[in-house]
Amino acid sequence: MQPLLSSKKIIAVLILEDPKRAVDTARALQAGGIGAIELTLRTDSALESLRRIRAEVPELLVGAGTVLTPAQLKDAKKAGAQFAVAPGCNPRVIAAARDEGIFFAPGVMTPSDIEIALENGCRLLKFFPAATSGGLKHLEAMGAPYKHLGVSYIPLGGVTPENLAEMLAHPMVACVGGSWLAKPDQIAAGAYDQIRELAAQASAIAKRGK
Repeated sequence: MQPLLSSKKIIAVLILEDPKRAVDTARALQAGGIGAIELTLRTDSALESLRRIRAEVPELLVGAGTVLTPAQLKDAKKAGAQFAVAPGCNPRVIAAARDEGIFFAPGVMTPSDIEIALENGCRLLKFFPAATSGGLKHLEAMGAPYKHLGVSYIPLGGVTPENLAEMLAHPMVACVGGSWLAKPDQIAAGAYDQIRELAAQASAIAKRGK
């Protein structure tokens, strides 16, 4: 799963309030060139949205985000999540992911977080929040002692079209998470053309960086 996620370059991060909007939003992102999405478990409709996207847009790689408990991890797997991520590094959730056989990227912001993740067998880690914790400079300093162990990162939080190319070009970065691609107000308004255009712009940036 790690090489597959890395190959997608950009993971669209979604907060979906209405599952009826899920499939059209996913198709708009896909039409713009996005190959992976993360549905955050911040709404009551997240799991139903995940089920609908997996059933109707099978070409997309679909994961669950904001996975904070073992129970949420199990629910996400049952709903069809192909991977899961979290803002923090909880060994109990990592263990649940291992038991359920689902790829999991815990969140890190400190060397201690990284060491907990490594101790529990994780090598692809979510760097969160990326911008407010110091961006790539912080990642370089924090990740340097572990670089020889083959650790890579998914920055999320403050990734924008303006810094996307720089983020993706960094050797420690496997792919990035982008919440600007489909904002809740755009989804609620059914602004799928806008979402598709934002996705296309981001995809073009990613392709130029190859």
